[in-house]
Amino acid sequence: MRVAREPLLHFTLLGAMIFGADAVLHPPAKEEKVITVTKAMRQSFIDNFDEDKLRTPSDEQLSKMIESWVASEILYREGKSLGVDRGDEMIRDRVAFKMQLMIFDQIRVPQPTEEQLGQWFAENHARFDEPERVSFYITPPTDQATAQRQFEDIVQEHESEELQQQTRAVLARPVASLAASFGEDFRDTLLAMQQGQWKVLRSNDGWHVARLDSRHQGKLASLDQVRDEAARIWHTEETRKLAWEAVKRLKTSYQVRYEQ
Repeated sequence: MRVAREPLLHFTLLGAMIFGADAVLHPPAKEEKVITVTKAMRQSFIDNFDEDKLRTPSDEQLSKMIESWVASEILYREGKSLGVDRGDEMIRDRVAFKMQLMIFDQIRVPQPTEEQLGQWFAENHARFDEPERVSFYITPPTDQATAQRQFEDIVQEHESEELQQQTRAVLARPVASLAASFGEDFRDTLLAMQQGQWKVLRSNDGWHVARLDSRHQGKLASLDQVRDEAARIWHTEETRKLAWEAVKRLKTSYQVRYEQ
């Protein structure tokens, strides 16, 4: 009786009751439903973003890589719970891919209405337009003085056989891709040249001698010309969107932890 009246015992029993009730009302997440994105994993995404380590991913790019990995992990675990990995010792991506196929197989996307396809084409017509293209000859990158000597030799038709062999032809290159590869100044100067004209140009890699060979204007596509292809791409993208929504619904039953 004296022991039963001890305050410490009452406090201990009360504490046990509180913790017991909390465990029932807020059970811990099952370990198989917890996905942890570790610091080491985040760093591996950053390291693998650019093998040459010349640039690092932006916050948005890193977030997308992590979200893609989390989705793959969810598909792997869900697929494994359904037994799709039985008898298959391939890596986790193989199991996730099987689960992905199962999701895609269950999705049914109807043919787009004329309004849906028209609106989608208006937003994506650039994917079907014929871009403006240029063809040109270009010597290997070097310093400005060497490029100037090469230019004089080419104009006087005294260039060496080695330079002739090193000069390459760039054929039907989309104008929109020139700046990324050669630089904006190179692009602007090349497009301002007359056809057949040689000139010393500076690119992102150095100095060249280049000659504009031909230039073809782009052509806008119409929906009637590419209707079948547009409908096929629309259907593929809608299927992927619905599949991703299915993955996100699966994700709601998981707890994703991010180590700081």
